[in-house]
Amino acid sequence: MVPSCRSLALLLGCALAAPALALPPAEQQPISVDAASSEVDYKSNTVVFTQVVISQGATRVQADHAHATGLDFVNARWTFDGNVHIEAQEQGTLNSETAVVEFRDNRIARATITGKPAQFEQKRTGSDKVARGHADEIVYDVLAGTVRLTGDAWLTSGQQEISGPSLEYNVREQKVEAVTSPGTGERVHITISGHDAAKPDPAKPDPGKPGAPGSSAQP
Repeated sequence: MVPSCRSLALLLGCALAAPALALPPAEQQPISVDAASSEVDYKSNTVVFTQVVISQGATRVQADHAHATGLDFVNARWTFDGNVHIEAQEQGTLNSETAVVEFRDNRIARATITGKPAQFEQKRTGSDKVARGHADEIVYDVLAGTVRLTGDAWLTSGQQEISGPSLEYNVREQKVEAVTSPGTGERVHITISGHDAAKPDPAKPDPGKPGAPGSSAQP
């Protein structure tokens, strides 16, 4: 039996994104690959790219290196490493050291990025503020338009900060949902301020977390 979860949904901004112009279905948009060099191993059916950029529609992935098994995008996984930069929907971007990109039915379906930390940001619609977040792992679901941050997850809307074990941000609706599992002692922390929230310094203790000096959070 799957344990139930307690969730907390926060709206990061009152205005939602204006309807975008309709684009052709993703499967009708070509996948393009551009690289400084490539090396093909016919025995293992693997391809190694350097300074590679792969794109489809609004999604673009670039990195120092990419490793792939053939060039079949029906059902494939590519590994990217070194200065990975992903341009997502609605002006969202992700940055990390490594990423695994999954292709399904000739479309870029999902990207899992890891780093210390992996980072995400999006310029909010109708505002000069930027939503920013970081975590040990970030999964970008292209089809659903969501970004899931897991492991020391932190996200700010510019005036609100939220941290927890797992956060899911909808890049289209600009909403975030924080999920904790009952019985684990996990907590969600929210800070609301009247000025822009700055990214916390990892070298300094977070006063909003239990056990940190000056913490007022209850266990």
